[in-house]
Amino acid sequence: MSKYRVQNPATGEVLETFEAATDAQIEEALASANAVYREWRERSVQERAAVVKRVAELFVERKDELARLIAVEMGKSIAESIDEVEFAASIIDYYAVHGPSLITDYEIPSTVSGKAYIEHRPVGTLLGVMPWNFPYYQVARFAAPNLVLGNTILLKHADICAGSALAIQDIMEEAGVPVGGYQNVFASHDQIATMIADPRVQGVSLTGSERAGAIIGAQAGKNLKKCVLELGGIDPMVVLDSDDVAAVAKQAWDFRVYNVGQVCNSNKRLIVMDDIYDEFVAELTKLATGLVPGDQLNLADGEFVPMSSRAAAETVHAQVQKAISEGATLVAGGVLSDGPSAHYSPAVLTGVPRDSVSYGQEIFGPVATVYKVSSDEEALELANDCALGLGGSVFSTDVARATRVAAGLEVGMAHVNTIAAEAAELPFGGVKQSGFGREMGPIGIGEFANKRLFFVAE
Repeated sequence: MSKYRVQNPATGEVLETFEAATDAQIEEALASANAVYREWRERSVQERAAVVKRVAELFVERKDELARLIAVEMGKSIAESIDEVEFAASIIDYYAVHGPSLITDYEIPSTVSGKAYIEHRPVGTLLGVMPWNFPYYQVARFAAPNLVLGNTILLKHADICAGSALAIQDIMEEAGVPVGGYQNVFASHDQIATMIADPRVQGVSLTGSERAGAIIGAQAGKNLKKCVLELGGIDPMVVLDSDDVAAVAKQAWDFRVYNVGQVCNSNKRLIVMDDIYDEFVAELTKLATGLVPGDQLNLADGEFVPMSSRAAAETVHAQVQKAISEGATLVAGGVLSDGPSAHYSPAVLTGVPRDSVSYGQEIFGPVATVYKVSSDEEALELANDCALGLGGSVFSTDVARATRVAAGLEVGMAHVNTIAAEAAELPFGGVKQSGFGREMGPIGIGEFANKRLFFVAE
């Protein structure tokens, strides 16, 4: 089977295969990206932003076609696929509109006689290595700010997202990004290493697992290249109290099973105060009961979509079974469908022992794992007892109380009374083993900028 393919995870049917890049094609991609960079960086930022603005418009114009592509590729429902295309378009548009003002030169005071300026200059060609869970959104938040800045892009997408990966390049070129300025490459792991080592590539951005992050980070470091790593999360959602437990449980469930749980900053650990714990688990159990596998292209109420691949579903099933063997309780769901379908029924898991292997593992699928605590201190201690640190949230009717606990979260994104505030203007990223660097918002455009000192003596 070709590595790059379109395979419907609901049926296992391979619909299309694609040729992997040859080494000669990778060299050609590097040469053209570098050549276009030298021209693209000389254009005015307004001109680059106008091209990026057109990219956003084309995403909106083609949203139905783009949504269908990813629904077939990785199993997202049509409704969620359209959501994603619209979110990607909003991020691209944000940088088209606000990017130029975010990278305007500014003067700083200096004790040395003369005028000192900070500039934001591009650095060159960048390599993006992107995952399958949000095929457009992940690319948008990397590519849009960097194209406005004047960098050029080589994009290695997940092997199951070949169709959408090619569609993005088509849109970029139609919008006016010079041919070579944004290139999809069907590259192998060895070819990625070659590109990172090549002096024509000046940075690399990866969204993926900690394992992939460690490999890419090591290659970037060895070659003295800047990298941005957005890795996994086991984000805590702490519920201290509630005057409507059912409503908070529903909010928790809806976010946990969004994209069938295949979300980096999903609320993967639900940490609930003992006096509302039983009611909270009962509400989740109700929501998880009676769901049936459905077709992501035509989903009805009470149905759930497949995971991205049969292998992904089998991995999650194995993780849940391992947790059960270590003492956890599967309260609802957790049924792996017969192959080749990738359906795994959304599950509720309780009582994962803190000394177990499962306790420290991210489950990248629709599993709501619930923990019981009896004080704010215990809740915060449990929330931070994790190697990862992407996002986290704290819920309470007392905002001051929730704010106190949330202030102590060791995460890149802390929230009070909402699970995850997500918009083009809000930065995204983590600490600890969730990686480093930020995407989106006013700081996302600065990661691959040469913040150059420009000094004119008097």
